[in-house]
Amino acid sequence: MRFYAQTPARRNRQVLVDLIALALIVVAVWAALAVRDTIMMLAEPGRKVESSGDNLAKELGEAGEAASDVPFIGDVLEKPLRSAADASSGFADAGVSFQETVGQVADVVTAALIVLPVLFVLLLWLPPRLLWIRRSHTLRRLAEAPGGDDLLALRALTGPPGALAGLPVPPGGWADAWRQGDPQAIADLSAVALKHVGLRP
Repeated sequence: MRFYAQTPARRNRQVLVDLIALALIVVAVWAALAVRDTIMMLAEPGRKVESSGDNLAKELGEAGEAASDVPFIGDVLEKPLRSAADASSGFADAGVSFQETVGQVADVVTAALIVLPVLFVLLLWLPPRLLWIRRSHTLRRLAEAPGGDDLLALRALTGPPGALAGLPVPPGGWADAWRQGDPQAIADLSAVALKHVGLRP
C-alpha cells in the first residue's frame, strides 16, 4: 500500500498538506496547554487562602493549648480559640475547593481546545488522504491485473479531457485507437490514468 504519490508534484503537495495538518494539531495542543496554564493562575488566590487558613488554624490551636494551661479559666479561654481554629480550617478547605474548581474548569477548557480543532483538522485532512490511498491502491491492482491497461485506458478516455492535451493524438482519435486495441495508445492512456492520481506505469 502506497501512502504518497510517485509523481514529484503530487507527492510534494501531499507532504506539504501532511506537514500543515501536523503543524496545526501541534499548535492547537500548545495553545490549549498555554490557556490551561493561564487559567490555573486563577487558582493562586485559593492557594493563598488555603495557606493562610492552615497557618491561622495552627496558631489558634497552639494558642488554645496554651490558654488551657491558665489556672481556673483555661477551659473557658480554650473553647473560643478552638472554635476560631476550626473556622480557619474551614477557610483552608474553601481554598482547596476553589483550586479544585479552577482545575476542573481548566481541564474542560483544555480538552475542548484540543479536541475541537484537532477534530476539524482531521475531518478536512484525513478523508481525502484515505480516499487517495484507497484509489491509488485500486488503480495499482487494476494496472497489474490482466486486461487492466484497457480499463485504465477507458478511465483516461472518460476522465478530464485536459489530461490528454499533452499527448500526440493518434490517427482517428483516442477512442478509435482504443477500440481497435492499439497497444501504444492503450499504454499511453493507461499511463495518463495512473499519472492523474500520481502513479507511474
